[in-house]
Amino acid sequence: MAVRQFVDIFYPMCTFEGVKSFHPHSIAFLSVYYKRNITKTMDDNLSQFDDELLIRLIQKGKKEAFAEIVNRHSKRFYNIAYRLIFSKDDAEDIVQEAFLKLWEKRLSWNQSKEAKFTTWFYRVVVNLCLDHNRKKKPEPLSEDMQLVDKQQRQEVLLHEKQKQALLNRFIQELPERQQLALNLCFYEGLSNQEAAEIIGVNLKALQSLVMRAKMTLKEKVKQYLD
Repeated sequence: MAVRQFVDIFYPMCTFEGVKSFHPHSIAFLSVYYKRNITKTMDDNLSQFDDELLIRLIQKGKKEAFAEIVNRHSKRFYNIAYRLIFSKDDAEDIVQEAFLKLWEKRLSWNQSKEAKFTTWFYRVVVNLCLDHNRKKKPEPLSEDMQLVDKQQRQEVLLHEKQKQALLNRFIQELPERQQLALNLCFYEGLSNQEAAEIIGVNLKALQSLVMRAKMTLKEKVKQYLD
């Protein structure tokens, strides 16, 4: 199982303070998502290395370098996975699967041909998310998203949580590439150039995707309020 494999690689390099037992689902995300104290036994100097040097060490089988990459980037890639899936458990599973792919296929990485690590890894995570979404059935509206009478809608939308839930729902309904462009440019804060490289389009096409996404969202909100 992917999670078990991840634990086998990552767990031996970590000591957990004040934790008598662990759930394998939480290993990579313990410090960020479960608010536990984690003390790494890896060489502190690794934190000073750039991603490309860490990848070269990972290719040599250095698990400490792999642990450093996981600790450095897990939150970033969890964020985009969650923005595309809107499920905490599924987002964690996908990020763990992506890091496993990095470890298992480390020898196939060619730094002279690939984009920088984060751009390449965004593609891995995004593709896993898109595959996941294509396989699952549309989720029904959550309790927070239950429809209310038209007279109440304006008032309900003033509530921040309700507005965000509504926006998230509309983003999920966008065409695949529009959703991706919006998330990368606005929620992840990536440059247009990097977002375009991740999606595999030119700058003009990316700008068009973002513009159409914004127009679609604006229209959906207008229809909801009418």
